[in-house]
Amino acid sequence: MPETVIHTEGLTKYYGKVVGVQDLDLEVFQGELFGFLGPNGAGKTTTIRLIMGMLKPNRGSASVKGLDAWQKSVDVKRLVGYLPGEPALYPRMTGEELVRFVDSFDGGREASGRALAARLELDLDRKVEGYSRGMKQKLAIVLALMKDPPLLIMDEPTNGLDPITQHVLYEILNERREGGTTVLFSSHNLPEVERLADRVGIIRAGTLVGTERIEDLRGKHLRNVEVIYAADPPDGIDRVEGVSGFERAGNRIQLKFRGDLNSLLGVLTGRELLDLSIGHASLEDAFLEFYGREGGETR
Repeated sequence: MPETVIHTEGLTKYYGKVVGVQDLDLEVFQGELFGFLGPNGAGKTTTIRLIMGMLKPNRGSASVKGLDAWQKSVDVKRLVGYLPGEPALYPRMTGEELVRFVDSFDGGREASGRALAARLELDLDRKVEGYSRGMKQKLAIVLALMKDPPLLIMDEPTNGLDPITQHVLYEILNERREGGTTVLFSSHNLPEVERLADRVGIIRAGTLVGTERIEDLRGKHLRNVEVIYAADPPDGIDRVEGVSGFERAGNRIQLKFRGDLNSLLGVLTGRELLDLSIGHASLEDAFLEFYGREGGETR
């Protein structure tokens, strides 16, 4: 069994009467790339700040490598390369000066910072106040990764990045995972999570709906089905347990199905078929099925 790197139990945070997160139980294991998925306002950032020891929970606990996130927050921060959702950078310093400043805390990482900047095509000679949003995000990524921490926690890491830079970041994160680094990243970008994560945690209105392996969420739970009949399709397909999103256009039907395929095939094959296609749903389809199209917002 892999080592548990991040553990939360009953983690709860209120902002007055507003729920930030509630009774959140989560485990992230050594060497995995864990995607924390949900729309804006679902509670992802609150959870990350609780894990980082930046917020005190109303009840429950969060720990990193066995260290209580609130009581041992300084020690936790030493273990983590952290990318906040809205990086705060000294505007009058150059990128190079900020790399040196961060290096002054640990030492020996300046060359790593420069190499990361080069890979992300970031000009370190310019002052931060002259950076675009994307350049600021690149610099924040460099500062989080340059010390080669055992754990990366990244809040919406591709915000402001162009597609080419996103691809480079994906490569870097996969390389870090292969080297044993544990990565927790939040995102509302479904294709991004599908591409990067080993497992995904789905959060809704401050509540963790569930955790799934990506392939299980995409394939096991939901399938896309399309059938073309020689004549009219049989009656009752839309009433089969597990069928959703049923649509008919003449002798063609499309639907989504969750459950034992044998029960569906018994109904589908009641008439002569011209074509039958059954495929794994995209993560987006599976997410919408699992999560629901409506959800409240927190922080």
